[in-house]
Amino acid sequence: MSTVKEAVEVDVPVRTAYNQWTQFEEFPQFMEGVEEVRQIDERHNHWTMKVGGVKREFDTEIVDQLPDDRITWRTTSGDTQQRGSVRFERLDDTHTRVELVMDVETSGAAEKAGDMLGMIDRRIKGDMKRFKSFVEERGRESGAWRGRIKPGDTGGATPGTPSPGTFT
Repeated sequence: MSTVKEAVEVDVPVRTAYNQWTQFEEFPQFMEGVEEVRQIDERHNHWTMKVGGVKREFDTEIVDQLPDDRITWRTTSGDTQQRGSVRFERLDDTHTRVELVMDVETSGAAEKAGDMLGMIDRRIKGDMKRFKSFVEERGRESGAWRGRIKPGDTGGATPGTPSPGTFT
C-alpha cells in the first residue's frame, strides 16, 4: 500500500474550500482520471475512473466528516482499495491549507509499475493544484454540505443537517 500526502494553500476562506470539497460530483472537473462521481447519499459515493487506460469503478463511504476541519473515507467495494483524509486548516480570513493523505493499494502489474514510478503521487499533486485553481477562479463554492458524520455512526448524518448538494 502506498501513502501519498500533498498540501496546497488556497486563497479562499476555510468555509469556501471545505464547502467546495463536499461537492463530490464536481471532482471530474479537477481530478485527473476521474470520469464520474455519483453521490448516493450523505455517506456514500460511486466512482468511475480511468487509470492507465483501464476503467475502474468503486464505492466509498465517508467515515468521519466535521465541517471546516476534515473528511475521511474508505472504499467499500470495487477493484480499487484506498482510504484517506482531507483536512482544512484556516490560515487567516482568506487563506486555507488543504492537506490530502491517501493510502492506495494498487492492483495489476501496470498500476504497480506506475506506482513505483511515482505516477500516483504526481496525479495527486496535480489534482490538488487543479483544486486550488478551480476554487480560486470561482471565488466561491458551487454548493455545500455541512453535516456531521461521526466515526462509528451507522446511520445518516447528525439530525438537522441539510441534504448533500444543498447550499447553506
